[in-house]
Amino acid sequence: MKNLVSTDWLEKNLENVKILDGSWHLPNTKRDAVDEFNTAHIKNSNFFDIDKNSNQKTNLPHMLPTKSDWEKIVSELGINNSDHVVIYDNSDLISSCRVWYTFLYFNHNPDLVSVLDGGFKKWLNEKKATTKDIKKKLKSTYVAKVNSSLVLNKDQINDNIKNKSFELIDARSRERFQGLQPEARKELSSGNIEGSKNMPFTELININDRTFKNKQELVSIFQKNKIDPNKNIAFTCGSGITACVLGLTCSIIGGRKPVVYDGSWAEYGIK
Repeated sequence: MKNLVSTDWLEKNLENVKILDGSWHLPNTKRDAVDEFNTAHIKNSNFFDIDKNSNQKTNLPHMLPTKSDWEKIVSELGINNSDHVVIYDNSDLISSCRVWYTFLYFNHNPDLVSVLDGGFKKWLNEKKATTKDIKKKLKSTYVAKVNSSLVLNKDQINDNIKNKSFELIDARSRERFQGLQPEARKELSSGNIEGSKNMPFTELININDRTFKNKQELVSIFQKNKIDPNKNIAFTCGSGITACVLGLTCSIIGGRKPVVYDGSWAEYGIK
């Protein structure tokens, strides 16, 4: 799986791939991802709106869309099944991983969907070129196939508390996981899912340039948290975004596709 590409690699391959800006910010940051994209972005990229391109028939945030909706979304972006898609973001949450995961869920070739390591921040720090021009999209006919083994629902999470068929790993901060910090969404209680383990996604990222730590460092962090990346594991978080960061690290370590509890704490923690 070519799950990560470098800024240098992307700079050389701008004309050979389809590029998406998958930035998403927490509401309390007061940042507007669309405005930021319109101000400056990587050449040939189009904006991917995680909220709009999700299931609109649920009150839960950015749940996976239906197969037919996904086919329409990706076709409107002009992406074909044979295209190599590179996703980047300018988000503290590394939200590009959520878009990466969604492509895998709908069965895009895992060798043809990648996250830009270090994202837009690294791109800017290296003074690589940006533009305000929006790439014109030529509509395609994208065909999706649901890979249901990559997603879990609340019933499966509850069943697992009893039968322990997989380990559930929570990507939120230690404070949120332990219930020491209130959730931003007022309708949610504090705490965690019974039997789950905590591995904050921030521990897997290099602070200086926002790149992923190398494979051996990632293995060590998994071990430190008493998590075996080779066993059956699944990921959760606040609303399904940073769980996908853990999913990508698992892919880096062992080439495995991520399994995510889509509703995450936004569903499970409702009072």
